[in-house]
Amino acid sequence: MTHRITFVSPAMSSALREARFDDGGSIDAGGEARARAAAGSLPSAARVVVSPSVRCRETAAALGLGTAETAELAESAELAGLDVGRWRGRTLAEVGAAEPEAVAGWLADPASAPHGGESVADFCGRVTRWLESSPCTDGRTLAVVEPEVVRAAVTHVLAAPAAAFWRIDVPPLTSTTISGRGGRWNLRLGQQLEAAGAGADR
Repeated sequence: MTHRITFVSPAMSSALREARFDDGGSIDAGGEARARAAAGSLPSAARVVVSPSVRCRETAAALGLGTAETAELAESAELAGLDVGRWRGRTLAEVGAAEPEAVAGWLADPASAPHGGESVADFCGRVTRWLESSPCTDGRTLAVVEPEVVRAAVTHVLAAPAAAFWRIDVPPLTSTTISGRGGRWNLRLGQQLEAAGAGADR
């Protein structure tokens, strides 16, 4: 059975716009409007999962996922965003100005975690374990997840080194699909979600 997972990144928020580590804030009005317009544009799914963050839950709700007409939505702790410890809620520029050596080491070494949270290597391992243990369903899995979860999944699918994590951009409200069987995946990157009926390729 071919397993197909479509990852959807959250709609725009002030944290995303400011390159701020997730501060638990909501998506903004424009992001919510775009997500609501795209409701119904995603392919049907047998399973819907979501990162346990405010912006991912709000994006899933705006997209109409987890309603009576769709598959039941469930939060997945394994798909939580990267734990950046004491840097949470700060911009990368702010942290870089205050702790330049720590930031440089963190960006250069995937095993580094100077913020006291989770290293990129450990985070990528967590997402990989979710992928490899994710049950094959008779149909697609939709996952509304933090951008870094998509980065980690793409890194794994391409068998790329953990350092490649920082070379992958994931714009807001885009979909990335992987499909395969037996742990061998194919990848379809970063489709922008369009308003329902606007001719989006499903």
